[in-house]
Amino acid sequence: MKSKPSLPLAYRFAVTSRVLAAVIGGYLMASLASICLALWLPTSRADAVITGMMSSFVFYLLAVLWCFACRSAMRAWLGVMLPSAVFATLAGLGFWMART
Repeated sequence: MKSKPSLPLAYRFAVTSRVLAAVIGGYLMASLASICLALWLPTSRADAVITGMMSSFVFYLLAVLWCFACRSAMRAWLGVMLPSAVFATLAGLGFWMART
């Protein structure tokens, strides 16, 4: 019985990295986007929180699609972490403005 040739180790690491970027990075980006929307939407607090939580599913979906559509695992990480950094900055500004 012949065994199938296995996939190269670099390919396996690239797929694993994309999965981690999609799961962990996507969750991070979706949660930060939800926080930003809850802080920055000009509606009542309850409506802003509900809108932020509902839209987090869209952000998570976009992050997962991005991670598996781009050409490299590095681009997948950058495409998730750069918006996360922007959302974290906006969330920090929102918290700072809410305190003053």
